[in-house]
Amino acid sequence: MSYTEEVEARLRADSAEIIGRYPSGHSRSALLPMLHLVQSQDGYVSPDGIALIADILGITRAEVSAVATFYTQYKRHPTGDYLVGVCTNSLCAVMGGDAIWEAVSAHVGVGSDETNESGRITLERIECNAACDYAPVVMVNWEFFDNQTPESAIALVDDLEAGRPARPTRGAQEVPTFKENERTLAGFLDGHENEGPSAGEPSLLGLRIAAEKGWSEPLALDDTKGGEQE
Repeated sequence: MSYTEEVEARLRADSAEIIGRYPSGHSRSALLPMLHLVQSQDGYVSPDGIALIADILGITRAEVSAVATFYTQYKRHPTGDYLVGVCTNSLCAVMGGDAIWEAVSAHVGVGSDETNESGRITLERIECNAACDYAPVVMVNWEFFDNQTPESAIALVDDLEAGRPARPTRGAQEVPTFKENERTLAGFLDGHENEGPSAGEPSLLGLRIAAEKGWSEPLALDDTKGGEQE
């Protein structure tokens, strides 16, 4: 491993804190947040990070790599300061996601899973951002920018490239860098967890209508009565 002594000591200390969140004898459960921890240091799941995790958890590098290659949030090559994900799944595509992707990709000059020359922007074409009620959606380091247009998305990446603050529609008041957000995903709070709304009117509309009309969820089935509702 080529980490400096200082960096390795810090990663090992942080890893010990992560492992301590799990029951004794289940240290392997810490693998996912530890992968985020490595990304907070290296900007991707590096060979050095894989080796360190394997050593700490007492598993093979192949076992670490098998998990890292399964989940798309774990990157296998360096990621820019801002990972810009454009949703082009069904609803977002119909609402303009494809047009946004084409405009942003042409403007930045890179394709999916590629980083621009400055190292500031990595683009990613995403299958679903899980925010269909705000389609079309763009995410930056997993923070939501709702109801986007080609013009607004281009303005967003220009702000990120220039180092100007970008405020998500929901969530933290300002988009963190990729490495900063990865440390949060590793389970270390950054002080911004209570900023901004987590759900907006489109997400809550169904709940509000149900309350106004007195609707409630169906009662649970009682298997002892042949499937009849109580």
